[in-house]
Amino acid sequence: MFARTSTVVFSPQCGQVRNMTTLKDITIRLKSIKNIQKITKSMKMVAAAKYARAERQLKPARVYGTGALALYEKAEIKAPEDKGGKHLIIGVSSDRGLCGAIHSGMAKTIKSEIASLTSAGKEVMVINVGDKLRGLLHKSHGQHIMLNCKEVGRKPPSFGDASIIATELLNSGYEYDQGSVIFNKFRSVISYKTEQKPVFSTDTVASSETMGIYDDIDADVLRNYQEFALVNIIYLALKESTTSEQSARMTAMDSASKNASEMIDKLTLTFNRTRQAVITKELIEIISGAAAL
Repeated sequence: MFARTSTVVFSPQCGQVRNMTTLKDITIRLKSIKNIQKITKSMKMVAAAKYARAERQLKPARVYGTGALALYEKAEIKAPEDKGGKHLIIGVSSDRGLCGAIHSGMAKTIKSEIASLTSAGKEVMVINVGDKLRGLLHKSHGQHIMLNCKEVGRKPPSFGDASIIATELLNSGYEYDQGSVIFNKFRSVISYKTEQKPVFSTDTVASSETMGIYDDIDADVLRNYQEFALVNIIYLALKESTTSEQSARMTAMDSASKNASEMIDKLTLTFNRTRQAVITKELIEIISGAAAL
């Protein structure tokens, strides 16, 4: 019979020590962060140019919006409590990201509005203007989404874009009693606020008690005015949202560039320390070898 023998095999320990970064790894990471910093600086410059143009175009757009809402405010139009069962929400965002929490804040407001209206027993439908808002609402509130409008934010919004959105709403056949347009109102370069503007159906405006202070208004004239007012409010929301988005993107890219600069400084210091340690180690080995001779 053969006797069982056991042998111990010692395998050499090769490779670098855990948690020790080589110079090559630091160099690769430094290069990637510098490339990212170039991209964020370029995006900041582009966003700054788009923001300046959007801010110039916002002032005349506000005239359209305030003029359209003047009738609702002066006539104090409100939907009857016994008839306000159908509510429409138009959320205005865009298709592009990298602009902070501007889209998530809008989605949070719409979700809260849907929850409060449905708890009151009202039927709520949502029109998403922008693919980012659709992505945030589709999973949890997909049953409330009626229309999705894409290709928003790539170019400056125009009155024609607002007309297309309003036409799609009117052609959908959804008869709502009251609604609201939710968007981000521009306040300053570093500040914006989620705001709501009311919209009413033609029947709600025509049956309002306070409309009696005006002269007799023809049904066709009132319907045309309502369509024009809806387009103006959507146009105002598009302009406000675009300006807020560009300012938020400019601020976000500036913060990203500063963070990249701090990371570059830290990695450069780590690279210099690691290189100095390698040089010192090699010098010690050379001196030790010379002393041994």
